Amino acid sequence: MFHADRPQGGQIFTARDLRGLENSKQLTGVTNAIRGRLAAQGNPPVYLSLDIDCLDPAFAPGTGTPEPAGPNCGQVMTLLENLVDLNFVGMDCVEVAPPYDHAEITAYAAASFVWTYVAGRLSGQ
Repeated sequence: MFHADRPQGGQIFTARDLRGLENSKQLTGVTNAIRGRLAAQGNPPVYLSLDIDCLDPAFAPGTGTPEPAGPNCGQVMTLLENLVDLNFVGMDCVEVAPPYDHAEITAYAAASFVWTYVAGRLSGQ
């Protein structure tokens, strides 16, 4: 699935890699790996594209391609909060599908993630 990414220098954290990692301390390995890769490149500008369908359907049922056993909202929020000081230049959150989002759970998750990103930018971090 990700065969072409790694030879090109890509680094991937799968849902399996994140399973059981919930809080800042537990996710330190992930955030350190991201920071290390960016530092090796001279801390270039970063654009974040968050595909909402990475989440487990319990947290994002309103998407076209749900990912059973994907991360939860807390994991994504913790990663966003812990990486707030990166040299971000923009963000998007994609794949919210309103026809499938009967209780607006997915839209609320997406809005929370985008708000956390924006708040981090406004706080001067």
